[in-house]
Amino acid sequence: MKLQTSNPRDPVRVLVLGTGQMGSGVARLVLEKQGFELAGAFAKRRERSGMDVGRAIGIERDLDLRVSADLTAAINQAEPHVAVQATCSKLTQAMPEIAALVQGGVHVVSIAEEMAYPAYRYPELADEIHGLAVANGVGVVGTGVNPGFVLDLLVIALTGVCCDVRSITAERVNDLSPYGPTVLKSQGVGLEPEAFYKGIEDGTVIGHYGFAESIHMIAEALAWDIERIDEQRTPIVSKVRRATPFVTVEAGMVAGCLHKAIAYRRGEPAITLVHPQQIHPQLEGVQTGDRIEISGTPDVRLGGSPEIPGGTATCALAVNMIPRLLNAAPGLFTMADLPVPSAMLGDVRRRLRKSLAEHRHG
Repeated sequence: MKLQTSNPRDPVRVLVLGTGQMGSGVARLVLEKQGFELAGAFAKRRERSGMDVGRAIGIERDLDLRVSADLTAAINQAEPHVAVQATCSKLTQAMPEIAALVQGGVHVVSIAEEMAYPAYRYPELADEIHGLAVANGVGVVGTGVNPGFVLDLLVIALTGVCCDVRSITAERVNDLSPYGPTVLKSQGVGLEPEAFYKGIEDGTVIGHYGFAESIHMIAEALAWDIERIDEQRTPIVSKVRRATPFVTVEAGMVAGCLHKAIAYRRGEPAITLVHPQQIHPQLEGVQTGDRIEISGTPDVRLGGSPEIPGGTATCALAVNMIPRLLNAAPGLFTMADLPVPSAMLGDVRRRLRKSLAEHRHG
């Protein structure tokens, strides 16, 4: 459907929050897509303040835009229609930014893992976001490759061919090498095994953010009540030397985390999610990939190797969800609530059902 606007040449203005690996990837993709304009960038790191956005996101050319460390100022200067938030994983950390954006009349696509299904951990904050979004006429959605797609939305879609579902098992074996220091630290990469277990105890080693969110997104789609979720985290100890731009792992050190979650329903395992993540798994002959098995009527099995690459896919999902969000009613959504994303290979403005003025002013 063509854009209904008084000036169809006006681009969709995008503000990117975060200039790390993910934020920079999103910003570069926005620059490539027809109908988008990268309107500004916000960074929490004060040393990035004042940098040209082009240099900050690694394209080695100036864009005549400056990174701002003041979100309110960035919103006022950029006047965005939509913002992509790539600054954190936890909802409590993301909430002040989301609130500021929504109150400024800006739609929000967040890749914070807990935003994939915020009502699970923080129902009151989820209600607050929804109320703010409705009051300000904008939409908010959490997305990402995982949570947000492989171990939840894709699983939900596959159950669509089933008359009945008894249990679900899904596994994602992936390569952490493209990720930055924040993600690597959360997986315990570079630690000694003893320090890994201490990190589990003190909360510095998390493993995968988002298992509970994925499980509850699936459960809601199937109208299942989950009784409890058991999680296990064990270190993947390297036998060889491995290195990325951010960490070096010698033999005997931790290269990643094997994280498993089992959700119980009626006393039996109903949803099992397995996610071993490590840097350069190929150095020990480990092949990455994604696998989903549904026990039901009929049984469904889907798998592929190598993995859907996490960094690239997360950036793509964040950008490809923008027209889906702009076309939605105001409110807070999960990926299961909106039409499934597709690659944007043409002008994004052709996909919009409302004018940009309506999007900007609710």
